[in-house]
Amino acid sequence: MTEAEAREAAQKLKAREDFFKLMSHEIRTPLNGVLGMLSLLNRTSLTAEQQSYLQTARESGEHLLTLVNDLLDYARIEAGHIHLESHLVELEPLLQSVAELLSPRAYAGGIEIAWSLDPRLAAIEIDEGRLRQILFNLAGNALKFTQSGGVLMDVTLTEAGAVRFGVRDTGAGIPEEARARIFEAFGQVDPSHAGAQYGGAGLGLVVVKKLIEAMNAELDLQSEPGKGSLFTATFPVACTLRATPELRAAPDVICVTTNPVLAEAAQSHLDSCGIRVRQATQLKGIGRRSRAVVLADRRGLSEPVPAPNNRSLILLAPEERDEIPAWRDKGWAGYLIKPLRRSSLKERIETLSLKPLPNEELAATTEDDRIVPVVAPGVQVLLVEDNPVNALLAQILLQREGCRVERAASGEEALRLIETQNLYDIVFMDLGLPGLDGIGTTKALRAKGVRVPIIALTANAYEEDRRACLAAGMDDFLTKPIELPALRHRLSQWCGRANAA
Repeated sequence: MTEAEAREAAQKLKAREDFFKLMSHEIRTPLNGVLGMLSLLNRTSLTAEQQSYLQTARESGEHLLTLVNDLLDYARIEAGHIHLESHLVELEPLLQSVAELLSPRAYAGGIEIAWSLDPRLAAIEIDEGRLRQILFNLAGNALKFTQSGGVLMDVTLTEAGAVRFGVRDTGAGIPEEARARIFEAFGQVDPSHAGAQYGGAGLGLVVVKKLIEAMNAELDLQSEPGKGSLFTATFPVACTLRATPELRAAPDVICVTTNPVLAEAAQSHLDSCGIRVRQATQLKGIGRRSRAVVLADRRGLSEPVPAPNNRSLILLAPEERDEIPAWRDKGWAGYLIKPLRRSSLKERIETLSLKPLPNEELAATTEDDRIVPVVAPGVQVLLVEDNPVNALLAQILLQREGCRVERAASGEEALRLIETQNLYDIVFMDLGLPGLDGIGTTKALRAKGVRVPIIALTANAYEEDRRACLAAGMDDFLTKPIELPALRHRLSQWCGRANAA
């Protein structure tokens, strides 16, 4: 290839990448607006019929967003644009966040999503965003093909010192003749196969395979029709280890569930904490004088029943929160929300085993009640967003956290407001502004010595976008549609830091 031909090929590649980035923004922006407004609507009073319609609309929108993301990722990978950036990643919060993101889909289908982690493993050196994408795609795909039981994400340390991520389901399994096809573009299991009714372009696993190859890892699939599937990705990465706890004689724990995925996850969590556990499938036989801490799955009980003893915890799906008063009335000491958090499980069990608490006190101190007070009362926010739908969504979410919000529709307006008022504790800055974009606006502010925290808002979640934001002087990054937990985290982190200064 001549120098001119090479230059022309590079220009074509750059043009194609620019086109896909543009299409990414143009497609995701209105779609994120739709999903964001549906999320707000879900927080209002609706009839059962309206809730059903809303749920269908949300699922359709989320499916479309997944399809768009898969298509864009596939195009970028085919163009050879995979950017990897390794840093130390704590495994427990990563697994918990993926499980929580997928839990609404799992619980709506009457199945479990859970995780287990080798007690020796604490953290690994890896590209967190890409690892999260791999786990999300593998576990999400497994949920589509699982009608009972559930999906377990399992992380282990191999004898060779590599870290193996497994995603195991109790679904229909994959016929041998279809196993190679599912890793091909637009390839799927035969339409007659269970789960095909969920559709999809068949790109999720293709993206996973190419990402794993780019990360010098190995992908493996084991499956048997009727018995489920196991996808494993083995990464030769550096890891941080922790000491393995010794098993203690106390406390004694009984886990009551008929779901094998939940049972295995609870067993793994407690083993890693050095707590012995026994498995049971029913409450019958646990005496009132038993000193064991009882963990009972709500899914195995038809209605709230009397607690077997005063050290009993009921395990609830998020949508079962409204039953909490009924379980308290039946003598249950407290509850935990699934997917189970290892740290919460350990804390609650140790508390109950050492000093049984009244139901009200225990319920009031649980960290698993994820309904929290506003995190930023009185914080002055400048929202720089030209899209009126996205602006309305962000403004409502910020105001619900106690913020006072002023909006600028352009970079020029944002500069003028900050220069004339300078009253803001934090700025949320859209990247795709007309005229002076978010990057340019941030550079101009930093050049003038403005040190207010600036958080980027964008529909593009690519690593190079994140690096560009940080290089321009932005402090953090938030992807659209804005999720409330992520927004709360940014407000707590940056407003606290700004106020302290």
